[in-house]
Amino acid sequence: MTVRTILVPVRGDGLGEGVLDHAWALAKRHVAHLEVLHCRPKPQDMIPYGVPIPASLMKTITTSATALADEEEGQIRKLFDDYCSRRDIAEVDGFPWPADRVSATWREATGKQANIIGRRGRLADLIAVAQPDRDRNLGLNTLQAALLESGKLVLMCPPRPVESLGARVAIAWNGSGEAARAMTTALPILREAEAVTLLAPEDSKLPVAVEEAKIYLDTHGVTSACERFTAKSAAVAQTLLDSARRLGCDCLLMGAYGQSRQRELILGGVTQYVVDHTDLPILFMH
Repeated sequence: MTVRTILVPVRGDGLGEGVLDHAWALAKRHVAHLEVLHCRPKPQDMIPYGVPIPASLMKTITTSATALADEEEGQIRKLFDDYCSRRDIAEVDGFPWPADRVSATWREATGKQANIIGRRGRLADLIAVAQPDRDRNLGLNTLQAALLESGKLVLMCPPRPVESLGARVAIAWNGSGEAARAMTTALPILREAEAVTLLAPEDSKLPVAVEEAKIYLDTHGVTSACERFTAKSAAVAQTLLDSARRLGCDCLLMGAYGQSRQRELILGGVTQYVVDHTDLPILFMH
């Protein structure tokens, strides 16, 4: 198995090119296909819920919303076309895709991005999404839908330049089911990596030891090293990020939302801390 298709949702939030950069950097290593998807809102979603509105005003609102959506879609499509031209990405209308170079297809859908991504992502090998922007209240629903509804690996892309991705991979290992799923699902990426390091806490009893995880990777043709760290429970997330950076890794692979999602959002947790604070690309699996 290999990484063959990467779903890349884009919209008019200024983050589209950064997500494309991350997806392209990974696609280069696997000669993968990018399915770039723009989700335009339904005009009726612009109507205030539960507020009586005259028919004439409703028509004005929906007409204006449609015009704005058309304009945004045109701008993003141009960004996509220009990007493919600059990166020498083959634009194709659909399958079959070139087997010897990175290719991309433009797709359009109508509806809320989070709802569409959760469904469309089920037939991709990986979904690339922007790191949520809490200040602008953007992206968290899309990330959560990709993680919790698709069953696929999710690449979260921070807003910083990237040229290489998947060459040096750190794995956050705590022996949990989420960590195991992340590692097994990412085997195609790990096999193509130049260096793989398992990061595990030094002073805790793990349900599955990091040495056993290393043997599992060995049986699948992945050579890895083990790196242990000591950190208080509240500092585990930052220690993982610091360790991955210190080792020169270009991404961190980890299980997501080992506790319930609601509990992590309310009380905080490793996943939520990483989502909020990382400047390193993260490969998540729930």
